[in-house]
Amino acid sequence: MGMGGSDMYRQQILDHYKNPRNYGELEEPTFTHVGENPMCGDTIEIDVKLDDDDEVIEDLAFRGDGCAISQAAASMLSGMLVGKSIDDLQEMDRDDMIDTLGVDISPMRVKCAVLAEKVAQDGADIYFGEEIDVEKTTVED
Repeated sequence: MGMGGSDMYRQQILDHYKNPRNYGELEEPTFTHVGENPMCGDTIEIDVKLDDDDEVIEDLAFRGDGCAISQAAASMLSGMLVGKSIDDLQEMDRDDMIDTLGVDISPMRVKCAVLAEKVAQDGADIYFGEEIDVEKTTVED
């Protein structure tokens, strides 16, 4: 990617960090889940509202604190997921978030980039009864 494209993505990350989209709480979420990246000090809590069939994400809000990458990734993810199915969420992987950010991410920062995605996925797993031992998502090693 040329220098201009990389700068554009850096500006996009800063914009999402300084002006996060869908930041806050939902009044009646279908599920809420929280996670952290202890290495960086990032925390994310995500509220998800599903449609009546529990298949489509109608609304999503997040709140948290942390580095620009973790908070921008949560903001970007919140915009991407509204209107998508739970299956779309569950099929996402770390490369999807890194591609969304659009910049090279060092191995130490990958955990920051994927925290919101993992929190949303684990929250859905818990809601649907697939993952019962996770009280709080932690991205480590």
